Amino acid sequence: MKAAVFNQYGSPAVLHLAEIDKPIPKDKELLVRVYSSTVSAAVIWVRKGQFPVSRILTFLIRLMFGITKPRQPILGFEFSGVVEDVGKDVMLFRRGDEVYGTTTGLKNGAYAEYVCVPEKWSQGVVAFKPNVLTFQEAAALPVGGMTALQLLKKAKIEKGHRVLIYGASGSVGTYAVQLAKYFGGYVVAVCGTTNIELVKSIGADQVIDYTKTDISQLEDRFDVILDAVGKFSF
Repeated sequence: MKAAVFNQYGSPAVLHLAEIDKPIPKDKELLVRVYSSTVSAAVIWVRKGQFPVSRILTFLIRLMFGITKPRQPILGFEFSGVVEDVGKDVMLFRRGDEVYGTTTGLKNGAYAEYVCVPEKWSQGVVAFKPNVLTFQEAAALPVGGMTALQLLKKAKIEKGHRVLIYGASGSVGTYAVQLAKYFGGYVVAVCGTTNIELVKSIGADQVIDYTKTDISQLEDRFDVILDAVGKFSF
């Protein structure tokens, strides 16, 4: 099968197509034909082997993925696709099922024609793709959506809360806006000029352009502040 692999850290140019062995599912694994994956922030950090403006997080990335060169040659932390085969102990999924999920903690990522994922494992997920989503939409859902949901639940968001979301046009931010509205919050979203209409379209009650307004000088008070891009100091 074909896969996009990388053997050194760097720019997108380090990725190249290669022919590798098609994986064979173990007893508790699914073999998924990959239809879509994503270029997430995490993919970029791992591909570069560097976390922006943080030596500590850069060290942790290298520790996890390889000190001098990548230990895992295939990137891609999110996927959608169709189950092509299942191991003998798989209970929930069958051939032909449309699925989506993550490859967190696995040897290989989703930048390949096929990927094997366990039916259940501690670091990642696989689930049936909702019929209302395209394969492209489903592939972009798991990491950003689960991160936003986890953070808002941790913040104990309630109906009527005033919620400030910084970085509202990114992956985590766009899901956070929609989820905060679902939970009944009044959402003040912060993004750049070019994304104001996008953020309005997903339900923000108020949108602030950070290029024109110093957020730290706002007199407003909020029940929840969600910084999706790491711009606020504690």
